[in-house]
Parts: sequence; structure tokens; C-alpha cells
Amino acid sequence: MIREIETVTLFRMAVLAVLVFTTPAQAADMAFFIKNLRKEAVAVELFSRDRETVWPGNDKVFLIDPGSQKSVPLSCNQGEHICYGAWVDGNDSISAGVGPDNDQPCDTCCFICVEHSTETIDLVP
Repeated sequence: MIREIETVTLFRMAVLAVLVFTTPAQAADMAFFIKNLRKEAVAVELFSRDRETVWPGNDKVFLIDPGSQKSVPLSCNQGEHICYGAWVDGNDSISAGVGPDNDQPCDTCCFICVEHSTETIDLVP
């Protein structure tokens, strides 16, 4: 009888451990409000620092005309770190944030995914 109780208890602990460690990250919807204050069009991508995800993805970019702005809604994992990379359209040597290849250091270009929040990015000359 004691062995049966120990076996059941161990089984329950194992099931609980599996549930805890396999629960997916909670999705959150947030937005980025990107203002292009430059005189050239810019291309922008958003990169997750926590997983292999890029927005908009599929080798596409958000293209923002000079002096205009764009609201970019996205679904991310709650608490995920998201960084922007921006560059002058047609000349990726002029870049901001983490750059077009997500390989530049940046202290102020990353944000944390928070449900129903909006972050503003000002792309200045």
C-alpha cells in the first residue's frame, strides 16, 4: 500500500514537472509606432532577442517614407526582448538600432513585449 502511494505521488510530481516546463510562453499583442524624421526612406525590421523571430519576416521589411510614420502591430511572447534595426533604403551602411543584420550593439533600441503596450521609435538624421 505504501509503495502504491509513493508511485502515485511520484507520478503526480512527474506530470506537474512536465506541465510546468512545457507550458508555452503567453502571447501578447503590442505595437511599435515608428516615425521617420529623415529625408530618405528607411527600411525597418524588428528582431526578437529571445528566439529566431523577425518582423515582418519572410525577407520583407517595413518601408517608411521620409517624414512619415507607421504603426506596426505584432504578436510576441510576454517579456520577450524586441530590438529594431533600421537603415536608409538602398544604403544599409547608414543604419540605426541593431542594424540590418541584427549585429550592432545598442543600449536604447530594445524593448520588452508587454500586452496592450505601444513603443515609439524616432528615426532621426
